[in-house]
Amino acid sequence: MKFAITAGPTREPIDPVRYLSNRSSGKMGYAIAAAALEEKHEVVLISGPVAIAAPPQAKLIRVTTGEEMFAAVSAQLAHCDVLVMCAAVCDYKPAQYAPQKRPKERGEFSLTLVPTRDILASLTSVPHDCFVVGFAAETQQLEENAARKLAEKNCDLMVANDVAQPGLGMDADENELVIFLPNESPKKLARAKKTELARTLLKIILNTREKRLTKKT
Repeated sequence: MKFAITAGPTREPIDPVRYLSNRSSGKMGYAIAAAALEEKHEVVLISGPVAIAAPPQAKLIRVTTGEEMFAAVSAQLAHCDVLVMCAAVCDYKPAQYAPQKRPKERGEFSLTLVPTRDILASLTSVPHDCFVVGFAAETQQLEENAARKLAEKNCDLMVANDVAQPGLGMDADENELVIFLPNESPKKLARAKKTELARTLLKIILNTREKRLTKKT
């Protein structure tokens, strides 16, 4: 089975020196890639800039901006069985890129931002055959936000985590996940190493996909 997995942050340049980004380390996405490879699946790992090594068996595609990630994932959509959108894509980018370094201002500085493409919603709005897994990093109203994103983004499964908890989520080696499926109660995966959670999550993804395929036949 072929997996396409996104991981890490994206960066939106302000000028040749500065950029907008977020705290995503890529550890969760890389752990899912490693878990899939352990089970002898084929993995295409589409990664934003991170400071960790990719599993050597994965086909690694490095990207920087959200548009680069969208292009890379779009190219894989028709060829994968499972798409795992674990990357933390910047929600905004500068309205204009400055080709030269902006000089430091003495007073307040204003930067106009515009929304970036919603990659997941863009991909699922077109016909596709792959099983789509989305991720939702939340700091409040986790269940409400994740359930809404599951429906709005047309995912088969949504994975949510509370990144406001100390020692969990972004930058951390541990996480605590809540799994959302259409017409089912949320399933909580207790705090554990991301490598352990990735193996459990992989089983849930594969079992859910198999049930969906069985119902269709």
